[in-house]
Amino acid sequence: MAGRTALVTGASRGIGRGIAERLASDGALVVVHYGQNSAAAHDVVTSIRAGGGQAFAIRTRLGVTGDAQALYSALDSELARRGLEPGIDILVNNAGVSGSARIHEVTPDLLDKIFSVNVKALLFIVQEGLTRMREEGRIINISSVATRIAYPKSVVYSMSKGAVDTLTLVLAKELGPRGITVNTVSPGFIATDMNAKLRTTPDDAANLARMSVFDRIGDPSDVAGIVAFLASPHGRWITGQRIDASGGSQL
Repeated sequence: MAGRTALVTGASRGIGRGIAERLASDGALVVVHYGQNSAAAHDVVTSIRAGGGQAFAIRTRLGVTGDAQALYSALDSELARRGLEPGIDILVNNAGVSGSARIHEVTPDLLDKIFSVNVKALLFIVQEGLTRMREEGRIINISSVATRIAYPKSVVYSMSKGAVDTLTLVLAKELGPRGITVNTVSPGFIATDMNAKLRTTPDDAANLARMSVFDRIGDPSDVAGIVAFLASPHGRWITGQRIDASGGSQL
């Protein structure tokens, strides 16, 4: 991926960090987007550079008016400062928020909070990004196994990821003439700090591991490897697909 620029949203930790580090190790210049935790984002950049890769961080809050424009304004400025041409080759829409609620617990505020980041921000990041994306680019959306397996405790989150799956399908057909592939990667349970409270005891961890046919909890690198393949030249003939990255959970 030498000579290619990849923007990864929500890349300061968890799955996003794993993806950023993998794309950088494969030779891409990685733009590490983050919303709040600057220390974590710069730790990712430091880690990438220590491994011989190229990366820089940009901060933009998502889910607010003008978020996509603000993100690309920061990106354009940083690329110009480095003497690089504007444009991206790979866009990984990983940033997202969650929130547990059964149907009788859903509130308008929760719906707005989740959809404003997981759907609205993602859509406009793609829209704005397409004015900068080079031909034969790659768009990879991070969804969830929740669009295949029913999770009544997270009805709004599941709905938001269903919208991402549908957007992927539409964009794949729309952008085919430009040689741009668009795919969704749908992780199952992955060990990140965001969900650490779900595996606080050995029994909790064992129960989660049993969801997968491999009897283990997923690692961010498991998802990152799939994203890296789709982002590479080897993924050029795959588009409009939802790739299940759940380790065969609940087959």
